[in-house]
Amino acid sequence: MLLIKTAGLFVFTAIAEIVGCFLPYLWLRKGGSTWLLLPAALCLGLFVWLLTLHPAASGRVYAAYGGVYVATALVWLRVVDGVRLSPMDWLGACIALIGMGIIVIGWNVPNSY
Repeated sequence: MLLIKTAGLFVFTAIAEIVGCFLPYLWLRKGGSTWLLLPAALCLGLFVWLLTLHPAASGRVYAAYGGVYVATALVWLRVVDGVRLSPMDWLGACIALIGMGIIVIGWNVPNSY
């Protein structure tokens, strides 16, 4: 259950980060309004806050989050940018998610060193 709850929270976190970075991209590269910077800042603030909701040490949270971020970014690439994903994209996302799962499961394993 911890793995599913953590992965879900990471997906929301990744979406907040991606939107927070995508909006300034629209402003800088696509001629969007400077008003895009306000929701971008709010999204990045939400991103930071969401990362604090995890019970593990920050380094472990960041490491595990990376796996979900990779998969979420590829879904964004497909849905928002309209780019078809390659089999290697899917394989990389699966490997990243397996790594995230291993790290999250290890949050409750006592350190034997």
